[in-house]
Amino acid sequence: MSRSRTHNTPNRTVIASRLDATAATSNETDNTEETVQADGTGQTSDTGRTDDTSQTDETDQVGQTDEIAALVRAAGDEVVATITQAGREDSGSYFGHGKVDELADTVAATDANRVVVDDELTPSQHHTLESAMPADTAVLDRHRLVLEIFEAGAGSRRAKLQVELAQLRYDLPRLIESADEGLLNKQTEKGSPVYDVRDRIDRLERKLEERPEPAAQFRERRREEGFDLVTCAGYTNAGKSTLLHRLADEMSILDTDSSSKSDNAHSEKDATAAVRDRLFETLETTTRRATIDGRPVLVTDTVGFVDDLPHDLVESFSATLSEAGAADVVVLVVDASDAESRFRARLETALDVLDAQGVADERIVPALNKVDCLSTDESARRLAMAEEQLPESTADPLPVSVLEETNLGRLCETILERLPTETADLRVPNCDDTMALVSRAYDRTSVETVDYDDTVTIRCRGPPRILEQLRARAERITAEHR
Repeated sequence: MSRSRTHNTPNRTVIASRLDATAATSNETDNTEETVQADGTGQTSDTGRTDDTSQTDETDQVGQTDEIAALVRAAGDEVVATITQAGREDSGSYFGHGKVDELADTVAATDANRVVVDDELTPSQHHTLESAMPADTAVLDRHRLVLEIFEAGAGSRRAKLQVELAQLRYDLPRLIESADEGLLNKQTEKGSPVYDVRDRIDRLERKLEERPEPAAQFRERRREEGFDLVTCAGYTNAGKSTLLHRLADEMSILDTDSSSKSDNAHSEKDATAAVRDRLFETLETTTRRATIDGRPVLVTDTVGFVDDLPHDLVESFSATLSEAGAADVVVLVVDASDAESRFRARLETALDVLDAQGVADERIVPALNKVDCLSTDESARRLAMAEEQLPESTADPLPVSVLEETNLGRLCETILERLPTETADLRVPNCDDTMALVSRAYDRTSVETVDYDDTVTIRCRGPPRILEQLRARAERITAEHR
């Protein structure tokens, strides 16, 4: 059992990562194998690397270190040290034997109770590393850490079951690896820890299959009510939640990290989506109404992607990603401030995920966010990269700053252009029923003109399905008042 702190005391965590062999050999002056950063504030030394490729590799490594540190802090931990080893992965213990000993010494010296490895460990590697650490030290790899964050953020009963299932699937092979083989052979399967976990997995799978998927029901209801569906998708912390706030009616950018929090925080969370500079702020879909050029839409913020995380690990959250597949338009939010190689890789991954969800290219509106952090030349390079990578039928990529509201008008225009749209001219008698029809037209479409005389003529634009409903209602009103 791992050492754990009290509720108010965060875990003290050492981050351990490995610089791959290719990147390591590119640093010609690196005479040491690793860098130790005490208290998470040290810096890697860098001498003689001046070519653009090396600088990009270094920037990517810094970005990767920043992301794992952000994940650790999102889990509520305190980073007390960071250790990096350059070189190939050891198949048995992930790190070399000398580095494992140094990691154990660092854990002891910093009074850490957790080690987070910035990669996926095999069950054997996990067992070997944890066995080499001081007593009661927990070792987590990147994937297990993300699941822990998911567990803390899951709100609904369904989400909690999904997280538990994902954790058990992850933990099962590690439980088998750490168990005493002789003892397992002597025990009958029934009643063993392994059997208990397998049984729980089976029961959770059945529960989730039997439990209706609320997102699908909500989507159908929204369609029937005449709303277009717009989904914000992309990597975590790219700006999706902030974009939701910018687009949504009656919402504002809130800093929920402020020290003043009311006792009614949970109900406030239900009423508005939080915006924080942290990872995985959105673990379940958040949907709000928005009006774009007079046209009512529902905008949904989805769970974000994260680097080096297999899709099967977040398979339990396919419901939130399926919002993209059901949407009329998907705004793909990409962090343009990422290093160029990371920008390319994340854009490619995001497109692959959307394609797997059945999102047609023509429904994608790419938004290159955070251009306020770039120079004019850097912004132009990101735009050129995106134009090169994106399929021809997607909308042209738009450089935006959601925070500074740069180009949001153009983004809304592009979204509107991609929504299915028709125009209808409705002529009905001037009566009370017609006033209700006019009200519904204003509520569900973009009304261009309403002319009142002996008859009322309404010209409006909107979703074909809604216009069909309005035409049918207009025909009934006309037939009843002949």
